[in-house]
Amino acid sequence: MTLPPAGDPGLAAFGSSLTAITLAELGDKTFFMALILAARHRPRWVFLGAFAALSLVTLLSLGMGYGLREWLPQAVVPWLAAVLFLGFGVKLLVDASRLPADAATEEAHEAEAAIDAAESDGSVRGPGAVIWEAFVLVFLAELGDRTQFATIFLAAAPAFTFAGLLAGTLLGHALVTWLAVGAGQWIGGRISEKVLYRLSGGLFLAFGLLSIRQAIG
Repeated sequence: MTLPPAGDPGLAAFGSSLTAITLAELGDKTFFMALILAARHRPRWVFLGAFAALSLVTLLSLGMGYGLREWLPQAVVPWLAAVLFLGFGVKLLVDASRLPADAATEEAHEAEAAIDAAESDGSVRGPGAVIWEAFVLVFLAELGDRTQFATIFLAAAPAFTFAGLLAGTLLGHALVTWLAVGAGQWIGGRISEKVLYRLSGGLFLAFGLLSIRQAIG
């Protein structure tokens, strides 16, 4: 997936956030939560709860990023975005080198343990209960996750518009959640966490270089 031309901030924000969120969410704990829940309950109920949680975290994260952008002097913002992007990209690449071969399996086991604990009393029945369970589990798992940090950093970059980021991020979450509840069993066994981390890291390094070019331009 190629990034849109930098001359159109809306399209650049949409393409960048869609790519970044899709890469970050595939194989994430929230992906496996949706996958496992969809195997136990109606997939559409799981999708509604999971996507609602991801949408709420997205709005909170965009608000935090835009808060940084508005609070700091405008001359500093591009440099801050560059530092955040480059630092995050390097961290992802370092994390990729340290990931075990079965990292995706570990994420799946952690997600299953959280779901088993939530359903231990057998009270999760009916659409409302399933939607609420998916919402709470995914919301808590997404807080502090690399996807949330990616959204905050993208929102802090002055080159990206709010509307473009919101649309791209929500579409990315919807796409990955739909894949998890619809084809998760097939996709889950073919995900390489190392590859996804490396792709994400390279993408954020590119964002950092673009931010530096904007800062000195």
